[in-house]
Amino acid sequence: MNPAVVLPALTSILALVFALALFDQWRERRGGFQLIWTFGMVFYGVGAGCEAIAAASGWNETLYRTWYLTGAVWTAGWLGLGTAYLLGKTRFGYSFALCLFLAGLFTFLIRTKPEYQGAGALPLLYFITAGLLALAVAVETYFSNDRWPLLAAAAVVGATVLSVVLMVTTVLPPPGYAVDPVTGVPVATLFPPQLRLLTPFMNITGAFALILGAVFSTYVFMPKRRILAFSLDPNQPGDEFLFNLFIAPVAIVVNLVASLPGAVRALFNGTIHSRVPATILIAVGAFIPTLTDSLNRFGATELFQLGKFLGVVFLFAGFLVSIEVFRDIRVPFTSIRLLAGRHESPAAQSIADDVAAAARSRAANQEPAEEH
Repeated sequence: MNPAVVLPALTSILALVFALALFDQWRERRGGFQLIWTFGMVFYGVGAGCEAIAAASGWNETLYRTWYLTGAVWTAGWLGLGTAYLLGKTRFGYSFALCLFLAGLFTFLIRTKPEYQGAGALPLLYFITAGLLALAVAVETYFSNDRWPLLAAAAVVGATVLSVVLMVTTVLPPPGYAVDPVTGVPVATLFPPQLRLLTPFMNITGAFALILGAVFSTYVFMPKRRILAFSLDPNQPGDEFLFNLFIAPVAIVVNLVASLPGAVRALFNGTIHSRVPATILIAVGAFIPTLTDSLNRFGATELFQLGKFLGVVFLFAGFLVSIEVFRDIRVPFTSIRLLAGRHESPAAQSIADDVAAAARSRAANQEPAEEH
């Protein structure tokens, strides 16, 4: 059996099964994040499916265009948007604003590379747009408005529509596709810079949102030791707020590391909230394909397929571990339950109740003394 066919085929099948399970959960619970992740996993599966079909029967222009839009441009952005909706009632909006800003900045900084020459003023336009959206998301988060995911959606949906327009108006030279001559992995060299610049914009935003969102959720739902205290209460004086906002990333990392021994004990005692191991798996699942995709951009394509396969394995495992997302694991669109009636431990549920109470307090503009 040809690994170049089998590996992307398995990736595609697993991603599409995952998408079906997510959509089935959305039908029952109507969670916006589940529907958005469904789109993301469909794009993941279609992109990998294009690679499997091409490895079996050869590339053509239609496969190449479909692969680039679904796999290279859309997947990470839509998965990151799902994370934004999952954490829409938290202070994660500041992290998402940072993701948007970094994506725009990176898109602007790489404009001088040879493959992006001819993009004109678009890199600057992308940077300004990302900066304005990042500022708007941060402001909405500051005022405890849970509408900031709508701004995140505007960024992702806008980039998606723009990519379709650019793809439709792009004429590719014969043979209509380009692959690495050694590994046969598709490369984006035939696409114009205007379209290629959307790839880092979407991927940096989406991948960073997935990884940071996973770290954020791990921190929120683990039993914590707070070595460094901080507050993101918008009612505090401006200089204190800016200081706390600046030290928050450091404080979260320090507190997270200090809390790891207790989290490990809780894991082995069966009292850990399921979102902690789930989000760790999701972070790993986001990091691996991000790394191999980055290597692919620099010409190292050997691990490209393996990275995508491991990515969907860890992402799927993370979601299955999460009782919040899959309280009942069943065959999609049937009543056949493979694992039913899962519940958090009393200790884990207590943490979740505290998180919910903190969210209600923020919504009422009565911030707790410390950010949870």
